[in-house]
Amino acid sequence: MLRRLAAAAENEREFLSTASHELRTPLAILKAEIEVALQEESTPEEWRFALVSAGEETDRLARLAEDLLLLARGEDGTAPRDLREVSLSQLVTRVVGRFGLDVALSVDRDLRVLADPDGLDRALTNLVDNAGRHGAAPIEVSAREDGAWVELHVTDQGAGFAPDYLPRAFERFSRAPGARGGAGLGLALAEAVATSHGGTAGAANAERGTDVWLRLPRGGPG
Repeated sequence: MLRRLAAAAENEREFLSTASHELRTPLAILKAEIEVALQEESTPEEWRFALVSAGEETDRLARLAEDLLLLARGEDGTAPRDLREVSLSQLVTRVVGRFGLDVALSVDRDLRVLADPDGLDRALTNLVDNAGRHGAAPIEVSAREDGAWVELHVTDQGAGFAPDYLPRAFERFSRAPGARGGAGLGLALAEAVATSHGGTAGAANAERGTDVWLRLPRGGPG
């Protein structure tokens, strides 16, 4: 028990340290841009550049704050506040349309899940984003019923997960070898969203590429 408590405490220290680092970077950029804009010799063009950069970093901070909040809610078992029936076909089409990627969709138009639409939107967005940035085409989003559950899969034809990374793919702030950008929260957040709905998340190497999925309660009759 003491070993488990010590490990949990160490995990929390590591989480806080990494979260602080992720927050520190955009805050440092924001401070630098503001200092540039306040210099007397700065030109209108430099002011505009500084404002655009500051806006981008503010968006980055807002996304990170939202991710951390969703992650905390999912990990402490808090149920979603806005639980309703969601059309998977409509949600998947909306999410995929944001990326401009060539993604094959295999989702029955009548298939529904009982979920928080915003949380599920964020989780699926992270899975498609990961497939687009770290995988390779063709990318497919599919769904299948399994009794009272629905499995939502995102697959790609890339190199797959490194064997030593796969067991910790859903850990907070974990990044695959060679990955660039992002805070390493995408898969952890997706798992937290699934868990908060009473479901699960999983990841595996397919025959070629990766397969990441969410298991969610099915909506509709029965």
